[in-house]
Amino acid sequence: MNSTLSALQELIEIVSKLRSPEGGCPWDLAQTPETLTPYIVEEAYEVVDAIKSGDKKAIIDELGDLLLQVVLQAQIGSETNDFTLAEVAESISQKMIRRHPHVFGDVKVNSTEEVQQNWEEIKGAELGESNDLLSKKLSRYARQLPPLMAAMKISKKAAAVGFEWENIDGVWEKFHEELGEFQEALNSEDQEHQEAEMGDILFVLVQLARWYDLNPEQALQGTNHRFLKRFALLESMCDKPISEYSLAEFEQMWQKAKLIINNE
Repeated sequence: MNSTLSALQELIEIVSKLRSPEGGCPWDLAQTPETLTPYIVEEAYEVVDAIKSGDKKAIIDELGDLLLQVVLQAQIGSETNDFTLAEVAESISQKMIRRHPHVFGDVKVNSTEEVQQNWEEIKGAELGESNDLLSKKLSRYARQLPPLMAAMKISKKAAAVGFEWENIDGVWEKFHEELGEFQEALNSEDQEHQEAEMGDILFVLVQLARWYDLNPEQALQGTNHRFLKRFALLESMCDKPISEYSLAEFEQMWQKAKLIINNE
């Protein structure tokens, strides 16, 4: 415990020095809570990637980068007398106690589903959402989560109150309907309309993923990784600048790369 507190204190002091007007770092001094928000998102995704890789050193490094963002935000908050790191820690500690009455209180639960239900009810009460319309509650997901994750959350909550297709055939019919509307929109010059119809297709694809119990984020991430692996192999086949290859040559090398990887 002492070594943990000592390491945290060292980090706090380092960040404080970086933000010091006397001898601090110009880049760190120029940052605001708003300018740092992209780094919070970036570091969070890098933590996830490190965990998936199973590389312990990478996990430690990336968790450290994410922790740095927390300490930086708290340092700026303390400089403006808005809040301190202690208040941040106290806030999450109290929240964990409130939202785990089956651990810190006398509530009895029999499953993880009951734990999740209690969590959502307590969270809703804390946010003053207990008597709000469902649409208002769901708007929080649209504001706070990445679009793909928000779409899944929103649709699950809507389905839970009965706003749902009777069977999977209805979802497929909706997909083909939206696909036709998107193709029609592409014939117009209204980009806003085109994007709206593309969004509708993506939303229905999320519904298909939900019905088939698939994770659309993992699916897309897997596709990204497969594409990059195949593209890297394709590049290794090149004996001239890649921009000098024809589409037919690309296709031939791509299929060869795909076959090699599939046979690994």
